[in-house]
Amino acid sequence: MPGRHKHLMLLAACIAWAALFAGCKKDSSREPAIGSAFAGPVTLNLREEISPASKVIATAKHGEKVDILQVRRRFVRVRTPGGQQGWTDSHNLLSARQMEDLQELARRTAKLPSQGEATVYGALNMHVEPSRTSTSFYQINEGVRVEILRHEVVERTAAPSKATTLDLNKPAPPRPRRKRKEPEYPPPPPPEPPPDPNEKLKKKRRGRPKRTGPPMEDWNLIRTKDGKAGWVLSRMLVMAIPDEVAQYSEGARITSYFILGDVEDEGVTKHHWLWTTSREDGLPYDFQSFRIFTYVVRRHRYETALIERNIEGYYPIEVARGKIPRFSLILREADGKLYKKTWVMEGYICRKVAEELYTPPEDEKDGGEKDESITDKIRSLLDK
Repeated sequence: MPGRHKHLMLLAACIAWAALFAGCKKDSSREPAIGSAFAGPVTLNLREEISPASKVIATAKHGEKVDILQVRRRFVRVRTPGGQQGWTDSHNLLSARQMEDLQELARRTAKLPSQGEATVYGALNMHVEPSRTSTSFYQINEGVRVEILRHEVVERTAAPSKATTLDLNKPAPPRPRRKRKEPEYPPPPPPEPPPDPNEKLKKKRRGRPKRTGPPMEDWNLIRTKDGKAGWVLSRMLVMAIPDEVAQYSEGARITSYFILGDVEDEGVTKHHWLWTTSREDGLPYDFQSFRIFTYVVRRHRYETALIERNIEGYYPIEVARGKIPRFSLILREADGKLYKKTWVMEGYICRKVAEELYTPPEDEKDGGEKDESITDKIRSLLDK
């Protein structure tokens, strides 16, 4: 028996050494990586083949580091930390610098003042940049409230061009018509057209040139309750101002709102409100009008204390609540300069108390070069 027990122990040791040697051999033959990246979406699906219809064989979570093994056009084969491999689009990957920028964006936006809360209309993807083609790293569920921080207008993604195939069924071109002989005497001039009955309506929009060029779309920088920050389409947000106040928007889109003060009416707390609105999409500024609503207790209703239309307003709007509420707005005047104007609210009356030139802080100015994306780095690899 002792000899048999010793034999079994020796056999177990040999099996263990063989398994260890096989593992070492497997690691030594591991395919070398040609680069590294980070998973962009909340869940990155890795497929068996390049085709988006192929089977999903592995997944990676947002921010997880993956190794780049192979490149085909804009598609890459990657390996997860667990050793799983699969194909994905390079737009779903972030570089190390982009991950740092995303984390820095969350840190910087934590200090930005909120311009009001909005409710998400349908499942909404949060992007790293205000662009449909940028990486979506988080999805917000319908009905969740987020804070509005900034607004930006970008060119809408162009639709793919139609194929220029030859149409064999195209009809034959028409024959050229004979030129008619000009009369010896020219005809009398036509009578003047009647006046346009809508001319008065057209004059209301004078001073605002008709916008030309590619279609634009609005994006908002938002912040979630757990501190995430990113860009979303503005049309998927509805400002969370109460309906009893929002009903007076007159068809305009509310872009920000603030509570200026509180009053009691038969045991119910009502608020004085400041809001900004816009009637057009794709504007290079943040709002076209602002309005002050005060709740008049003796009349049990809201009334307008101040309203200004046809303006060019910009975020951020500053509000200081207190015994005498104060608010400041940044407006562009006819001279092309930005001015910071401040009003105070004394009872039901708003009075402007200050006006000064406004210079945007450094973090609001465009500066520095953007980091090279993973897609750009893959192209550089293909060029070598």
